[in-house]
Formats: sequence, structure tokens, C-alpha cells
Amino acid sequence: MTTNQLPEITKKAERLLLDIEQVVRGFVRYHKYTLGTDLRTQAMAIVRLCHRAWRDRSRQLHWVSELVWAVDELKLSLQLGSQLKSFKSFSQFERLIRAAEEVGRSAGGWKRRLHRKGQNSGTNANRERAQILSGQATSTRGVNP
Repeated sequence: MTTNQLPEITKKAERLLLDIEQVVRGFVRYHKYTLGTDLRTQAMAIVRLCHRAWRDRSRQLHWVSELVWAVDELKLSLQLGSQLKSFKSFSQFERLIRAAEEVGRSAGGWKRRLHRKGQNSGTNANRERAQILSGQATSTRGVNP
């Protein structure tokens, strides 16, 4: 991946936003302007956080952590929409929740990679393996014969 190319998670988040926009159009009026607005706003925030995390390298771990939380909140809203029967069919809900889970898995993986890089970086670089004090023969014969 080159430095100019956006990560795959951004494309997944944009597809999720477009799917949510299409589904919310079919909501009944009551849900369109309440839950639908929340879903659209949350999906847009996820896309923005992806872009921000990619571009602001100095605070990347912070933005990716925010992204993970935002995806979890979107999944919660989708679950609520399913319980309220906002979706025209269960397959609509299922398609959106699977897409949100995919974005969430990508965000979690991104966060784990960043956390590993930042945590204790350089401390294990010159560490040597511990010296073995006893061999296998010692443990099978016993210390005192």
C-alpha cells in the first residue's frame, strides 16, 4: 500500500455509508427522521474517523480507538433498529450488520497493529534469551538421587 492510497477499511466504511443511505430511504417517516438520521450520522462519522486516522499519523492510535468505539455504537443502533422493526426485511438488517462487523474487524486489527508498535517499542530489541539452568536429564532423574 502506498502512502497516497487510502486503506481498505476506508473503502469498506464508505460502502457501509452508501448502503445505510439506501436503506434509510425506505424507512417509514417516523424511523427515517429519528433512527435513520442517527444511523446516517454515525456512518458518516466512521468514514471521517477513517480518513483522520490515516492522515494524522502522530495521533493515529487515538483516532483508531475512536473509530472502534464509533463502529460499536453504530452496531448498537442497527440492533435497536432491528428490534423496532425499522428495516423492510431482516435481510436488509443482516447485510448492514455484516458490513459493520467487517469494518469493526478491520478497525480492531488496525488498533492491535498500532498498539503492538507503540507498546514497549525498542525495549525487547537487545534482550537475550534466558540461560537454561537445568537440562531435561536433571528433571527426570531428580535433584537428590
